[in-house]
Amino acid sequence: MDFSNKTVIITGSTRGIGKSIALSFAYFGANLVINGMPQEEEQGLEVVKEIETMGAKAILSLGSVVDMSIAQKIVDDAKAAFGSVDVVVNNAGITRDNLVMRMSEEDFDAVIAVNLKGAFNMVKTASQVMLKQRSGAFVNIASVVGVMGNAGQANYSASKAGMIGLTKSIAKEFASRGVRANAIAPGFIATDMTDKLSDDVKSNYMANIPLKKFGSVNDVANAVLFLASDVSGYITGQTLHVCGGLLC
Repeated sequence: MDFSNKTVIITGSTRGIGKSIALSFAYFGANLVINGMPQEEEQGLEVVKEIETMGAKAILSLGSVVDMSIAQKIVDDAKAAFGSVDVVVNNAGITRDNLVMRMSEEDFDAVIAVNLKGAFNMVKTASQVMLKQRSGAFVNIASVVGVMGNAGQANYSASKAGMIGLTKSIAKEFASRGVRANAIAPGFIATDMTDKLSDDVKSNYMANIPLKKFGSVNDVANAVLFLASDVSGYITGQTLHVCGGLLC
């Protein structure tokens, strides 16, 4: 697998799954555009430095993809630095969990804005470059809860289900120009955030996973590499479940 001279934008990539995806692309020679919120500048610069120590190139483009002008700036920064946009990984996301009866309108709107509208903004801006190139790939990070739902996560589940629908639609719109779009639906992935969950919560999740283990950020990153590469050149509009069999 080779991403030399390919430019990859990853939203929400200053830490966690996004950072792991970025480092995986760097290992295979990609030029990286790291994105995060302005307050994550220090973390983002550390990711850029780590990528550069691997012999790859990277820049940091900060800002919330909820703002269309920021999405456009990220794409413009990528073109200015590296000359193209070949892969966009829509990874930026937030949670504001609560039962529907207790969920505020503001929390619902915030999750939809970041998780779904942010992905739309990146698709709309980056696709202008990809369609002219007649090549490119979008990989959208959805979730198994976008397929199966989850109590207490109506906003998050709706945003991820919407991302799957967005993926299928743009796959059909862009295919004639050689641009592909696929989604990944991770299950329970071990991160700093999930480490804070109680043992009871973790045990309940584990009971429903046939492989009897939680996924790693590398499991997600490997799936992204596959869907972004020429190896999956005849795959578009699909959702790959990285969930240990949770959705068998």
